[in-house]
Amino acid sequence: MPYTIPTAEPFFFPGGPTGCLLVHGFTGAPKEMRWLGEYLAGQGHTVLGVRLAGHATRPEDMLRVSWQDWVASVEDGWNLLCNAICCTDSPEPVRMFIMGLSMGGLLSLLFASQPFAERYPLAGVVAMSTPYALRADPRLPYIELLGHIQPSVTKGPPDWRDPLVATDHVDYPYYPTRAIAQLRDLGVEMRAALPLVTIPVLLMHSRQDTDGKDFDPDSMQKIFDHLSSRDKHMLWIEGSGHVITRDAQRQQVFKAAADFINRVRLQAI
Repeated sequence: MPYTIPTAEPFFFPGGPTGCLLVHGFTGAPKEMRWLGEYLAGQGHTVLGVRLAGHATRPEDMLRVSWQDWVASVEDGWNLLCNAICCTDSPEPVRMFIMGLSMGGLLSLLFASQPFAERYPLAGVVAMSTPYALRADPRLPYIELLGHIQPSVTKGPPDWRDPLVATDHVDYPYYPTRAIAQLRDLGVEMRAALPLVTIPVLLMHSRQDTDGKDFDPDSMQKIFDHLSSRDKHMLWIEGSGHVITRDAQRQQVFKAAADFINRVRLQAI
């Protein structure tokens, strides 16, 4: 019996020597990154959208994975994408970019830091709707124990600005409580890694992101301030919710990501 939710599969688009590794968010699916992937493929890039362990199947599957498993999913994606590009005959050098949404942004920034960058070299990173930390909550230190009493946490109302897109969005209907502990711990790792990120970084966040109400409201600025990158930029998006890769202003997001890639590539020549 198939387990992956239909339309939520990982995706691969062959192209040129520039690789784009796309990472979806917490309880989400590769589908939320697919339109961005199609846009970048249309620019001639090779694109891979990974499926993080425990996602796009059943919510219960998240109870058996750790944040390290999510990092391993990203590592698998990098290796698959790099091997695919190296099989091409292009004379241009291979350059790899990683782009993540929400928790995918946490993973992308962690993956762009040392010592990951020594083994998995990247040209740049794009982090979208990325939390710096979860809001202070007295339950967080005890979330693993709470999971035995309350196995799931209800999601709030979605913050879509494009209601048509919301009708076919794929994500889990609730947060598995014990998985929140893994998200919390991944945030700790990401914050420690930010000073170890030195490659170009583009941060994007929507001013209307109410889905991220459980995040630090100053997340983008705090991430920006802690990066060691000299080439780092912030872009505020107006008129979209949390999933900016699918919501109303997605074309602005796509163009900003593509422009970032082109600028970094030109600077490297």
